[in-house]
Amino acid sequence: MADQAAKAERFLGLHHGGELLLLPNPWDRGSARLLASLGFQALATTSSGFAATLGRLDGGVTREEAIAHASAIVEATELPVSADLENGFADAPEAVADTSRLALEAGVAGWSIEDFTGQRDEPIYEIGLAAERIAAAAEVAHGGPARLVLTGRAENYVHGRPDLGDTIGRLQAYQEAGADVLFAPGLQSLEEIREVLASVDRPLNVLAVPGAPTVSQLGAAGVSRVSVGGAFAFAALGGAIEAARELSEQGTYGYLERAGVGAKGARAAFGS
Repeated sequence: MADQAAKAERFLGLHHGGELLLLPNPWDRGSARLLASLGFQALATTSSGFAATLGRLDGGVTREEAIAHASAIVEATELPVSADLENGFADAPEAVADTSRLALEAGVAGWSIEDFTGQRDEPIYEIGLAAERIAAAAEVAHGGPARLVLTGRAENYVHGRPDLGDTIGRLQAYQEAGADVLFAPGLQSLEEIREVLASVDRPLNVLAVPGAPTVSQLGAAGVSRVSVGGAFAFAALGGAIEAARELSEQGTYGYLERAGVGAKGARAAFGS
């Protein structure tokens, strides 16, 4: 617990140090060690990237699998790890708290809870219930000897509801409910990001998506953290697809050049 507390303190401090925190998302132990070897200061799990390793789509992982995966990523390096707990694998606040306690036991430095219901007809929780769910997670995150870092996620923009006013209202509610970091994946406009920053009093995470401002632009605007979600995992899968197609369709081996880069990085990361 002392080590976990120290990691959580370091993780939260990275959001307030004046420099933008780049938070990559490994999808297995090897990618976690590789990213750590490249100098990143913290890691976060990715629900979609992990699901892909099991041959499933995002949302297809059980709570038990997600917790075991988070524990494996924690054990892979000495870096603080934030766990992607999706919607807490539950609707009711008390069940979200149960999931949060399992995450705490897994040794993570923090975790995120989103307001996506998983239901197509009603994809976002009513704001009152959503805030209660964040409060339940925050009680666990902050109630023990280690103050862990809770990220409150407003999922409007990635589920067909690009409503900035509602998104800001939700982030404000999650801030009041105890979230240490706020996150609205899908925001792309620098103007909208600045409006969110002016409306909340917690560090803001922005997801790197096509068309999003550059890292330097986000840092200049006051964003505290940038994450990549499943993008690195799917970039790796994309590389495998391109290599396989080259071999099967062209019969050539140009992919070996990129493979050499990967092999060199693996030797550096896994040799110690």
